Amino acid sequence: MTNVFDVLKERGFIEQSTNEEEVRELLGSGPITFYIGFDPTADSLHVGHFIQIIVMMHMQKAGHRPIALIGGGTTMVGDPSGRTDMRKMLTQEEIAANGERFKKQFSKFLRFDDKDGAIMLNNAEWLLPLNYIEFIRDYGKYFSVNKMLTAECFKSRMEKGLSFLEFNYMLMQSYDFLELYRRHGAILEMGGNDQWSNILAGADLIRRVEGAQAHALTFRLLTTSAGKKMGKTESGAVWLDPEKTSPYDFYQYWRNIDDADVANCLGLLTFIPMDEVRALTDVAAGANINKAKERLAYEVTALVHSPEEAEKAQKAARALFGGGGGNLDDMPTTEIRREDLAGLDITALLHTCGLIASNSEGRRLIKDGGIYLNNQRVGAFDQAIGEADFKDGYALLRKGKKVYHKVLLK
Repeated sequence: MTNVFDVLKERGFIEQSTNEEEVRELLGSGPITFYIGFDPTADSLHVGHFIQIIVMMHMQKAGHRPIALIGGGTTMVGDPSGRTDMRKMLTQEEIAANGERFKKQFSKFLRFDDKDGAIMLNNAEWLLPLNYIEFIRDYGKYFSVNKMLTAECFKSRMEKGLSFLEFNYMLMQSYDFLELYRRHGAILEMGGNDQWSNILAGADLIRRVEGAQAHALTFRLLTTSAGKKMGKTESGAVWLDPEKTSPYDFYQYWRNIDDADVANCLGLLTFIPMDEVRALTDVAAGANINKAKERLAYEVTALVHSPEEAEKAQKAARALFGGGGGNLDDMPTTEIRREDLAGLDITALLHTCGLIASNSEGRRLIKDGGIYLNNQRVGAFDQAIGEADFKDGYALLRKGKKVYHKVLLK
């Protein structure tokens, strides 16, 4: 049977490990319990989280037991990793509500339905009741401030200033690992490569407190070939919640990524065998990169939403970009009432459809020739919208080359 470590390595996940040979042997010698933490800083998971979910799915398929840890406690402090400023502070009620949304989303990807299935926990259970003085006395002594200041998660913040609140984050995440070792026998923490220092500190705390060996393994962040984080658009993050990012927009995001990123994303975000991935993206063999992009968009959308939603999105995209002949029913749509047409201009319509965040953005796009109504370039930001614009009961807006939106007149 193939070792899941080799699977993750071949597909491009693995960045750092405490001891590669030991971890590989551990993952090939029988089921283990591992965990990945997710701080609920928003009311939905996004595509940056999805690479971590895919890792958990690979691990569970190989017989290992995942713990999905909701950071109800750590979110109250805020992870400084990869940040140049302090995270927005959320209330306890907001964090709890976001955590509940995360739980529902996880159930789509992991099996929780038997005694050996995945476990979902919230670190608020053990972090919120802690007595700070006792915690610092019992566990703070194991952390060297000098060593902490060399960690990447803190170094990037030293110029602008690191709050003492955030400085506690490493201790709290390390304590999570210790608690999960004690409660569930978790001996491996996994996470994005920006978490290396925090995860390593947790493994070290288990060694110091319990005299036991635990391991750390990090995987690559979801970035472009140029090193820029993926999962961001002009309108914000690409979410896994269909109410925040529609299946069509989700599909289109992956369909439109740069050619250089397709092979990487097929390896990281799908379960397509790597021989097939290489065949799809082997430029030397004359592979059609557009077919590879379409396959990527379909597979990721099917995983996150459903094969049915992926099929709908694909058909809508082909209708727009494949020369017509398709069904536009499944593209993003906004309904407006006839009585609301009075005084309505193109800028207000763009705002109503969520295509712009502000009127100034709309004016800029129109000035630059980036807005089309029914395939005609819009020339004025105050262009009036009337019933004549709604042929067959709908109008078609386009922003740039690839963002389409249908407006239904009711």
